Amino acid sequence: MSGFDAARLDDAIHGKVRLAIMAYLSGAQTVGFTTLKAAIGASDGNLSIHLRKLEEAGHVVIEKGYEGRKPLTTIMLTEAGRQAWIAYLDELRRLLATAQPAA
Repeated sequence: MSGFDAARLDDAIHGKVRLAIMAYLSGAQTVGFTTLKAAIGASDGNLSIHLRKLEEAGHVVIEKGYEGRKPLTTIMLTEAGRQAWIAYLDELRRLLATAQPAA
């Protein structure tokens, strides 16, 4: 197993809120904005900013529409996002595997 290289961590994922978003979405098909916001404890503005960064990286798709007359925003991982998430987790596993016990 190769040593850990922090440069291989995806900067778009590596952040507390974005990490929470990716973790939550990895177990869901499609999730509503309000549900995601409640699940990770983010504010509307904070969640929007982090979702935009993930969308720009190609990790998520954000769709805006209506359910009846009520606005509805849904978010889902792209296939590239799912692969990026797996790669991110693999890098963290490498970090853990190469960690030295404290002396």
